[in-house]
Amino acid sequence: MSEPTDIDTDEEEFAEDTLTQAIENQIESDNPPAAKATFNKLTLVGYERDEILSMMAHVLAVEIDALLEEDRAFDSQWYETALRELPTLPPEKN
Repeated sequence: MSEPTDIDTDEEEFAEDTLTQAIENQIESDNPPAAKATFNKLTLVGYERDEILSMMAHVLAVEIDALLEEDRAFDSQWYETALRELPTLPPEKN
């Protein structure tokens, strides 16, 4: 097994930063409404901002992985439902 390279680390950081920015944009624009509602709910129950954004970015990443793998459109219904179920993270989609 090979050691991770700086390029792999840079790519992972870029992907994480991009997903987090997408979540922040969703919260700011209130689109979808589930993004802001989820952020507010998790804040009220004591989660830190970075942890909330990380969980929400994970949900977005799962959906993006699935749509790329299945060659289909973004499933906004699944995405909003998964956001509302946080802090329970969704299983990886097959």
